[in-house]
Amino acid sequence: MRKKKVNLRDLKPDSEKEHSHDDGHNHNSTESVSRLKTYIPAIISFIMLIVGITIDYFDALPFFEGWVRIIWYTIAYIPVGFPVISEGWNSIKNGEFFTEFFLMSIATLGAFAIGEYPEGVAVMLFYAVGELFQHAAVNRAKGNIKALLDVRPNEALVNRNDDFISVNPETVEIGEKIQVRVGEKVPLDGILLSDKGSFNTAALTGESKPDTVQKGASVFAGSINLDGVVEIETTKEFKNSSIARILDMVQNATARKSKTELFIRKFARIYTPIVVFLAIGLTLLPYFFVDDYVFRDWLYRALIFLVISCPCALVISIPLGYFGGLGAASRNGILFKGASFLDTMTKVNSMVMDKTGTVTKGVFKIKEVVNDSAYEKADFMKYLMAMEEQSTHPIAKAIMEYKAEGADYDASEVSEIAGKGLKGTVNGKTVLVGNKALMTSNAIAVPSETDIIVESIVMVGIEGKFAGYVTIADELKEDAQQAIKEIRKSGISKIIMLSGDKDSITQQVAKELGIDWAKGGLLPEYKLNEVEKLKAQPDTKVAFIGDGINDAPVLAASDVGIAMGGLGSDVAIETADVIIQNDQPSRIARAIKIGRSTRRIVWQNIALAFGIKIIVLILGAGGLATMWEAVFADVGVALLAILNAVRLQRMNWS
Repeated sequence: MRKKKVNLRDLKPDSEKEHSHDDGHNHNSTESVSRLKTYIPAIISFIMLIVGITIDYFDALPFFEGWVRIIWYTIAYIPVGFPVISEGWNSIKNGEFFTEFFLMSIATLGAFAIGEYPEGVAVMLFYAVGELFQHAAVNRAKGNIKALLDVRPNEALVNRNDDFISVNPETVEIGEKIQVRVGEKVPLDGILLSDKGSFNTAALTGESKPDTVQKGASVFAGSINLDGVVEIETTKEFKNSSIARILDMVQNATARKSKTELFIRKFARIYTPIVVFLAIGLTLLPYFFVDDYVFRDWLYRALIFLVISCPCALVISIPLGYFGGLGAASRNGILFKGASFLDTMTKVNSMVMDKTGTVTKGVFKIKEVVNDSAYEKADFMKYLMAMEEQSTHPIAKAIMEYKAEGADYDASEVSEIAGKGLKGTVNGKTVLVGNKALMTSNAIAVPSETDIIVESIVMVGIEGKFAGYVTIADELKEDAQQAIKEIRKSGISKIIMLSGDKDSITQQVAKELGIDWAKGGLLPEYKLNEVEKLKAQPDTKVAFIGDGINDAPVLAASDVGIAMGGLGSDVAIETADVIIQNDQPSRIARAIKIGRSTRRIVWQNIALAFGIKIIVLILGAGGLATMWEAVFADVGVALLAILNAVRLQRMNWS
């Protein structure tokens, strides 16, 4: 049984399937009939096989012998056997001679040739049942991908000629205004124009909690509007939207195979012809060594050998295991760009991370306000805010978010002093806002306590005297400390932080989080050098976590590149191997756990398949196993392996 490549076109949302024609019919019933049709061949064969075996066992019908018996079992064989023989023939025409289809065909036709009709039918019947189990398991694993497709927007209400009209999202251009009603999906990425909005982003981030955003914030395609009609200005074309990018990643992930998967495929190509020649040898060679050689007995043993040897369990369950792992990860808001990265993630022993946007929110906020006794805090902040209102610097934006009571002050004659800060007039007083160099150059004495402050500091001088200062810091993400603990628990021996921010701030954050080693003030090339040095150490597998354009070179160079997908830059997301869709660093440890669970199940299946097959092969070659044991060793093991792989869909890694 071959792994079928997932085609996203085959996974249309139910809404599309139901209305794909304009005939007014509901196509759910058609799908049910189609599913039933897939079971009919196996049902017919099963009923005829049971009836035939019952007649044989009780010798109930005297005429059930000779050609009547052969025709009965042949009819029972055709529904399940013909598709396999046809597939085997097509494989031979395509140059693939020794396939599992070829093995099953010659084994069952051989069983018919020596008069073992029930066993020939049973082998093909159980093979067909195995196929049905495989399809059911794969469809279950596809559920997470289908869930993504179900949130794919089908229309967009765009403002054209002062009216909102419904169009295909692919026709909407950047900068156009779209409207999203309650319960509808956001069709394209954009900026919220309404005062606020509440969105369900579960399909994008794996996070069920509604996300409330304010005017000017980013809104992503695939989110569901939960509260009131909102208007959005588009910032990306549909093909570049978050949901389209995720779908593309998922599709590519199913096509990228792990090393284990590729090995099993290559192994099966070498293993199958060896098995065929061993079966021929098992049939003919005993003639020269056994006194009471009976061709029919040894042919029967060889046919058993062929059925047992079929590599179905390996060929099916291993890709299915990885597919299940990819699906489980996406359900948890983690996108692996291929099964190979599920494997590599399990081998990581050193974790390197950026600071801003990875363990911190990347948003500056006032941490502390220290004002001179000559000014009330609110009054002091009004002087500062009046000046900073003239600036577009991120620190200025953080200061402007402060809520001061009373009427605002206005600044005039504001000028920028390069590398130092601002100078202006507020309420008729000369005000300086900036760093220590600005204060010193204007002969304003600065308290010595400010020298030991590691955060960004903004000082204020009023009328030639020091009036106070505010410290500005980037906030830690809520789950940052938990993330480091979980990563360490997962067996990562070394956690390192590399940042372009000031070294003093980087060291403080690293100390607060319990990170082993940190270095700040690094340009992208120096980050890359540090990671390359780490990789050069023996037996070291490095994962790097980042979110910015400057992190792209390191993401590409590391063994596993992990990008924060919510706030992360497009370049970082495209370069990375794993995407954390909700920006929570605690999901990194979960990604490691999912990778390890997937790998464990894959190796359990390999051990199960080889172990049982070797035992039954020995028994079959010695004449101690019948075709029924062979059926179990082939199809039975395949079913057990499939059921084991399906466990990934039920696991909880939180």
